[in-house]
Amino acid sequence: MIVVVRHGQDQDNAQGILNGHRDLALTEVGQAQMRLVATQLQQMQIDVIVTSPLRRAITSAQIIADYLNNPQTVINPKLIERDFGCLTGKPIAEIPYYASAILAVDGVNYFLDASGAESFPNLLKRARQVLSDLQVTYPSQNLLLVTHGDMAKMLRSAYYGWDWEEGLRTPYLSNAGLLYLHNAKSATLACQPSKSENSLI
Repeated sequence: MIVVVRHGQDQDNAQGILNGHRDLALTEVGQAQMRLVATQLQQMQIDVIVTSPLRRAITSAQIIADYLNNPQTVINPKLIERDFGCLTGKPIAEIPYYASAILAVDGVNYFLDASGAESFPNLLKRARQVLSDLQVTYPSQNLLLVTHGDMAKMLRSAYYGWDWEEGLRTPYLSNAGLLYLHNAKSATLACQPSKSENSLI
């Protein structure tokens, strides 16, 4: 079993800032979001938590681990968020000024051509490598992956054999949103907190 969770709200999320590889802390709201998710995950048997190296993900993983009797937790650099290039640290509202190719899904503008940004085909390739590596390292264990919004969508695409655009068109994953990957024809979302303008990307 693989469960993917997006980190809780961080300081950039709260201010409507595009974070990418920026490494800011969770807000108090973000910490509360993760405690709520952790109580729901107590119903499952999670053997290993694998987290992105960014602080907002590591802190989210630590909060969950405390509620789950501290299963093994490892950092996987490949789970880091997409590099937002020149849009890193910019307000969400400025996306149209830096990108001419945009895919709008669920009110979120996914920029496709911002200077220096990691492309979605490359992000999908990275997600495929993550799943391949995990299958080798943890072939029979239940995994919780703590990662980011764009990466979560590409993990879902990689798992189901979709292309990157099909993955982007799937439902938005809010801060602390859970995604269950399983052998069905479509992905199942659960524990989706209400979307707010402060939780975008």
